[in-house]
Amino acid sequence: MDFGYTPEQQHLRKTVRAFCEVEIRPHVMEWDESQTFPDQVFRKLGELGVLGAVFPEDLGGSDYSYVDYSLVVEELARVDPSVALCVAAHVSLCTNHIYLAGSEEQKQRYIPKLASGEWIGSWALTEPESGSDAGGTHTRAVLERDCWVINGSKTFTTNGQVADVCVVMAVTDRSASSHGISAFLVEKGTAGFRPGKKENKLGMRCSPTNEMILTDCRVPAAQLCGRPGEGFVDALRVLDGGRISIAALAVGIAQGAYEAALRYSKQRKQFGRFISEFQAIQHKLADMATDIDASRLLTLRAAWMKDTGQNVNKESSMAKLFASETAVRVADEAVQVHGGYGFLKDYPVEKFYRDVKLCTIGEGTSEIQRLVIARQLLNTERQHG
Repeated sequence: MDFGYTPEQQHLRKTVRAFCEVEIRPHVMEWDESQTFPDQVFRKLGELGVLGAVFPEDLGGSDYSYVDYSLVVEELARVDPSVALCVAAHVSLCTNHIYLAGSEEQKQRYIPKLASGEWIGSWALTEPESGSDAGGTHTRAVLERDCWVINGSKTFTTNGQVADVCVVMAVTDRSASSHGISAFLVEKGTAGFRPGKKENKLGMRCSPTNEMILTDCRVPAAQLCGRPGEGFVDALRVLDGGRISIAALAVGIAQGAYEAALRYSKQRKQFGRFISEFQAIQHKLADMATDIDASRLLTLRAAWMKDTGQNVNKESSMAKLFASETAVRVADEAVQVHGGYGFLKDYPVEKFYRDVKLCTIGEGTSEIQRLVIARQLLNTERQHG
């Protein structure tokens, strides 16, 4: 059992960390305040190979393992969780859905552009009345001769207003329940398809989140991604990998908040002593570091299992659940260590505190993760009972 990183992985971490320190950190609060999507930096991440992370080289990808990809997402989130979220949605959701379910022609058409950063991707599943209950999708697609006509709306679509292509889930057979939902590749500029309201969010503010409107949107029959009626089933497979990236994102937030708290504790004096000398602060730091390590190990286990072709339904949910809830606690304690200064935008923990809550909500709430885990545990019991 080897818990070490390879020399290549250590080099990858250093490369991404150096990029983040130079290209991202100086602009974090500027982008947050203005809610500006960092288009140029996103394109540079494509040049760096990040946007092609887990896809094969013959499709323009970097052929990273999921362990590699987890390291990358963690490093991005350690500096700016918003950028990490944009990358995770682009790679784990949009591009990965095309890679897992798309035809060979669709893969060749879209993945090289998405991997290079020439195109940006989004993934639209959630609706105003369909969040955790994704089977309650109302957006509908009807086949008319050689086109699908799509009507409906989506919410909480990361990268929505900046995306060049969006994977859209729509009902094609109402009688088949979750096996009646299909996925479609809808390109920017398609008639009847447009971004709606851009959400004004608590955190992750440079990551655009949009409503997406489809009104008599006609897409060629060839834009169906995967088999008819299997879009939701494919979406669940996509989410198994996506939850690993959100777990890694949570680990990165926790690491960034912890490092800020540790640094501050060695600089701030009270009662004539650095606050790092007080046992109360030391205990906070010890708990934070321990929980971060546990979260990272759960995340890397899920990533390793994904790399070895194993079913990660339970393990990715465990990693996402534990890492996201750990990150919320760590960010909270990091603000507490800073005292009143933690409430100011001059210090990075204020932003980590705002950003982190999404990790317990997006790509399946903590409550949904517990349901997924429990279902797997009970099924295992029945099989061995």
